[in-house]
Amino acid sequence: MNWIILIIAGLFEVAFASCLGKAKETSGSEMYYWYAGFLVTMTISMVLLIKATQTLPIGTAYAVWTGIGAVGTALMGIFFFKDPVSFWRVFFIVTLIGSVVGLKSVSH
Repeated sequence: MNWIILIIAGLFEVAFASCLGKAKETSGSEMYYWYAGFLVTMTISMVLLIKATQTLPIGTAYAVWTGIGAVGTALMGIFFFKDPVSFWRVFFIVTLIGSVVGLKSVSH
């Protein structure tokens, strides 16, 4: 169950990074709504990470949480924020996914 909580925490990390990206693209009161979304999703992500680390090893949990956030944010950047796509960028995203899966598979 704590692995599921950790995955959800990682998805909320993607959400808070995406809120920052949207806040950068907007102005006025809309920008502040995105910053509010950032604070809410960051808080949820941290609370879920804390919950997951109560039974999972901290090093593994943090690395998986960060990996989910890094891969998810990179993909959000490509699909929604028009970040550049190149062979090497995709290659390293795939290696990050492999690393997260590897850490999960060797954890007890």
